[in-house]
Amino acid sequence: MTLNLHHKPLSDLMRPKTLDDFVGQSDIVGPGTLLRRLIESDQVRSLIFWGPPGVGKTTLASIIAHQTGSFFVQISAVSSGKADLVKIIKEAELRLSSNQKTILFIDEIHRWSKSQQDALLPYVENGTLTLIGATTENPSFEVINALLSRSQVFVLKNLELENIVTLLKRALFDKEFGFGNLDIEISDEILELLANLSGGDARRALNGLELAVAAKGKNTKIALQKDDIKEALQRSHLVFDNKGEEFYNIISALHKSMRGGDANAALYWLARMLEGGVDPLYVARRVIRFASEDIGMANSEALVQANSAYDASHKIGMPECAVNLAQAVVYCAKSAKSNILYIGYKKASDDAKATSHLGVPLHIRNAPTKFMKELDYGKGYKYNPDFEGPVEQEYFPPELRGRDYLKK
Repeated sequence: MTLNLHHKPLSDLMRPKTLDDFVGQSDIVGPGTLLRRLIESDQVRSLIFWGPPGVGKTTLASIIAHQTGSFFVQISAVSSGKADLVKIIKEAELRLSSNQKTILFIDEIHRWSKSQQDALLPYVENGTLTLIGATTENPSFEVINALLSRSQVFVLKNLELENIVTLLKRALFDKEFGFGNLDIEISDEILELLANLSGGDARRALNGLELAVAAKGKNTKIALQKDDIKEALQRSHLVFDNKGEEFYNIISALHKSMRGGDANAALYWLARMLEGGVDPLYVARRVIRFASEDIGMANSEALVQANSAYDASHKIGMPECAVNLAQAVVYCAKSAKSNILYIGYKKASDDAKATSHLGVPLHIRNAPTKFMKELDYGKGYKYNPDFEGPVEQEYFPPELRGRDYLKK
């Protein structure tokens, strides 16, 4: 293939058609996993795929439809609404009368409003449609509870470097949709560079390869170098190199600079990440964690700042949100530090795991029924607002009485 005569991106053309050809996410669709068993037994119910871009959400939905003999309808929540849904439902009802199921795949389902999601709910409940929603955002916050409770959520992760290299090599040798008819010279080192620069996004990697090849014109013999890859992706090799090690080194540098109170160094490492193409929401999540783990009760406002930066990044994206993240990072760097919450929770967690057999003391149990009251649920409980000053009352199980997780 010297030119893409299919008028589709390489990433679409190379989309796997079967589970056996699907690359990555082995903990979700590997042999013996729950989702794979559901697919193979044609027992799939509504699903939500949560994960970053380019990790296989759309591909997996398409494979499920193909393997279960379902009609596949794909829409984007950005450009569709209730009118589109009404039409899809009517067509799905006709297919159902002929015993064919319809899988409705909604990309970026988090962008549908509550009313739009509500309109979908009855048809998911009665089986007119099998929903597969894809989202890059936490579905707990972005998908209505009624829809979420009727769906199984699967978390997809960024693809590993070797997964993306496998997909790139598949495209290089595929003669129907890939570059198998060309003589392309590209070293394993450069393939790994492309995989690293893609940040776990197979779509970005494949489209970058396609652009690098296309930039060479109609030549059938092509040699691709590092600069060809960097230019195709419009990104310098700032973060993702050495198989991802430097990426994690820079995250560590950002954390330690904030922890050490060096706001200038923290700004530098933040810029290295953002200018290198790291997802700003990923950075924002790390800052949110830092605000409680390393600052905590020393300055509870830090969590508010970090969460606001995440919200701003979600709303406006890069490059505008860089200054919002900078505000949160500098604030955290300049804040007093305390890890009392981190250490305290670890101690409580260890106790919880070791003593999960212990019951809740009777006096602090709720007693909503007469039978429970007869069993002394809630008996002797002291309602604090009724007393002036401290109230002597035990809240631990007797075996843990006196525990102080917040003591240094």
